[in-house]
Amino acid sequence: MVIGVLALQGAVSEHLKMVTACGVTARPVKTEADLKNLDGLIIPGGESTTIRKLLVREQMFEPLKTLVQQGFPVFGTCAGLVLLAQPDLLNGLNGTVVRNGFGRQRESFETELTVKGWSKPYHGVFIRAPYLSAVQKPAEALVTLDNGRIVAAQQDHVLVTAFHPELTGDERFHRYFIEKMVVGEGK
Repeated sequence: MVIGVLALQGAVSEHLKMVTACGVTARPVKTEADLKNLDGLIIPGGESTTIRKLLVREQMFEPLKTLVQQGFPVFGTCAGLVLLAQPDLLNGLNGTVVRNGFGRQRESFETELTVKGWSKPYHGVFIRAPYLSAVQKPAEALVTLDNGRIVAAQQDHVLVTAFHPELTGDERFHRYFIEKMVVGEGK
């Protein structure tokens, strides 16, 4: 099994390390050719407008959008959530996204999260994070803050988080993506 990490911007090496720690081959994805022979793809955080422009420049935007529409497993963190939830972008999750929803860089924070179906809390690292104000079926919220902001969700083969699981050392979200979206029932 091979999981790609979009390597145009963001915490690429951290995601590669997390995938490898899950016992799966990880590969950076920089070109359209790199999208071939993957079992899943992670779109890391960064700046969603910049990532979109780089996807277009590298002629990867349309092929990636087609893969998402065909049911290819994708995990988007932070900016990846924005790209996957906006209908005019990759359109992989039915939700309403609020970009930079928690404020600027100085409003970044960390908090313990309750994940639907998990027995132990998850430590979330939020950096200029977006959130989902709502999700519509078949999307499902996995983590909702006390104020109603949805910060993790899934829809079929797509998983998104507003926070950065690659910065925690806790592999559970990467394992969840691999086990549920790539190997299991999400596919």
